[in-house]
Amino acid sequence: MQDQTPTFEEVAAAASALHNDGNPVTVEAVRDALGAGSPTAIHKHLSTWRADNVPPPEPPRAEIPEPLAAALADWARQFAEQSGAGNRDKLAQAESDLEALARSGEMLEAERDDLLTQLSTANALAAERAEQIERLTVELRDAREVATNALVGKAKDQLAIDGKDRQLADLRAQLERSVASAASDSDARLTAEMDLVGAVTARDNYASELKALRAQLESLNADRTALRAEVDGLRTRRP
Repeated sequence: MQDQTPTFEEVAAAASALHNDGNPVTVEAVRDALGAGSPTAIHKHLSTWRADNVPPPEPPRAEIPEPLAAALADWARQFAEQSGAGNRDKLAQAESDLEALARSGEMLEAERDDLLTQLSTANALAAERAEQIERLTVELRDAREVATNALVGKAKDQLAIDGKDRQLADLRAQLERSVASAASDSDARLTAEMDLVGAVTARDNYASELKALRAQLESLNADRTALRAEVDGLRTRRP
């Protein structure tokens, strides 16, 4: 998570507090005082604050003292050291600020690389999930189509079976009526023929007619058996 960007007033207040307390005013010190903040933004505001509030160190005035020549040489050496102390301090402070900025930049780059890796992983996972959803959608559509065709086929088979059963029932009823009617007619005809022609001739004719009716009945039963076998075959082939 990136730090919130501090304002110039916040950085200036923290820097002034550190300066008044006699503490070094560095980027890290100001950031610790604020408790948050981007080192880059703090350095920008801190540079502005230093230009207005921290004047460059004044070199000691080059007044010739009145002591002897030996003391004058010591004074000159001390003057040279004091003249360069302020610049050395500013240089050291600038180097410290640069090191802090470099460390912050490395941390931001590492965080950026980590976020890029996470984004790449998330994109790959999203693409994989999209492919799975598309494949499952196609499979579901195919399964629904197969189930619908199976239901339609079963409905047609059931209608065909019901129609064949009704036809068989009608044929059976017709056959039974025909047999009953033929039997009644045969009895009447047999009585008449026995009266006219004789019992033997009438009996032969009745037997022949009854044989024909039985053959018709057997043919109908064979057709019914074949129809049942065809219906069973249709049921076996359907899912």
